[in-house]
Amino acid sequence: MPRDPLIGLVGKPSAGKSSTLNSLTDATSKVGNFPFTTIDPQRAIGYLQIDCACARYGLSDKCKPNYGSCVNGRRSVPIELLDVAGLVPGAHEGKGLGNKFLDDLRHADALIHVVDVSGTTDAEGKVTRGYDPSVDIAWLRSEIVAWIRGNLMTKWGSIKRRHIAVKATAVETLQNQFSGYGSTAAVVARTLDKLGLKEPLEDWSDETIDRVVNAFTDEKFPTVIALNKIDHPDADKNIAKIAKMQDPNSIVLCSAISEIFLRKMAKQGYVRYTEGSEFVDTREDLIADGDPDGGGLKELDEKNKNRIENLKDMVLYRFGSTGVNQVLTKAAEILGLVPVFPVRNTTTFGSGATDSKAVFRDCVLVKKNSTVADVGKKIMGDAPIAYIEGVGNIRVAEDQIVSVGKNDILSFKVGRA
Repeated sequence: MPRDPLIGLVGKPSAGKSSTLNSLTDATSKVGNFPFTTIDPQRAIGYLQIDCACARYGLSDKCKPNYGSCVNGRRSVPIELLDVAGLVPGAHEGKGLGNKFLDDLRHADALIHVVDVSGTTDAEGKVTRGYDPSVDIAWLRSEIVAWIRGNLMTKWGSIKRRHIAVKATAVETLQNQFSGYGSTAAVVARTLDKLGLKEPLEDWSDETIDRVVNAFTDEKFPTVIALNKIDHPDADKNIAKIAKMQDPNSIVLCSAISEIFLRKMAKQGYVRYTEGSEFVDTREDLIADGDPDGGGLKELDEKNKNRIENLKDMVLYRFGSTGVNQVLTKAAEILGLVPVFPVRNTTTFGSGATDSKAVFRDCVLVKKNSTVADVGKKIMGDAPIAYIEGVGNIRVAEDQIVSVGKNDILSFKVGRA
């Protein structure tokens, strides 16, 4: 199944996202800062948590995904992630790995900016105390804007002359310039629509160009701000400050180190923990709840027992979870991703294999406002499609929009119409 879109992870060296990505080598595990597995030093497969279609039809016990997993109707769907390395101030001028950072960045459909909200590392990742992490958020955006604006302005005179000579539209001219950032004409059109500019492109002032570049940055690189290290004593004041400066809907609070620790302890049999959950149970907890065997869990030593109790108080009970799973969920939300379930039979929801009774074997993520035809192209490629069926073997028109619960279970019948 296709795995695009691509989510880019960015953050200064101390954020921990790169070392976590690069340390993941077990293709069956979900460990680290975020739940994913590596496929090369920079790319990884993450697992987005969604509500599976199997729950709607009471078929959770028969749901066996080809990729990811499904437990009681909660499905882990693969999504590709990119570790965008080299984030330092002055990246657009080529400082550090600046050129590589920006070259990698252009492939991403959305960004997750991992920010050390404790304020214990400076802009270059060196240990300090009292640093303002809101600065990191500001300069990531300023680097992207400066990069795009710089590239545009170096040849603005030539761009205007060509624009007039060929009588192009603003969308056509800008798309010629922005295509290198992975843009599309639709992205450029949405950018200009939001600004509602009246003056023709050849008359744009520097201020108008700045507005266009900023709006394009928002449209092409929507960003989730993952405020990490929320368990640190200095985090609260920084969280409060950032919450006043940024769109609250773009912020996720998380403690990656807490999630790593809990998954490790669960894997070793010391605790019972579901990834992303609010609750963690120790042997003592289960015995107190009436299970004399303590769930078969091992006894914790005093050090780890205290650490888990502190983690419960400082992270789980206070924030509702470690926040790690919510980071990918928020990225999917800002992109408006819709899970679609291609099946062979839209009555039984099977894959068509004669020896299998499993349902909803596959799931793909498509962008909001995608049509049934768009989904068909993504899944079937250039194969001719005679017709498309929805639930109950009812034919569906190609121009129908897919959304959660509507046209999201489809069967593509190959052949000439």
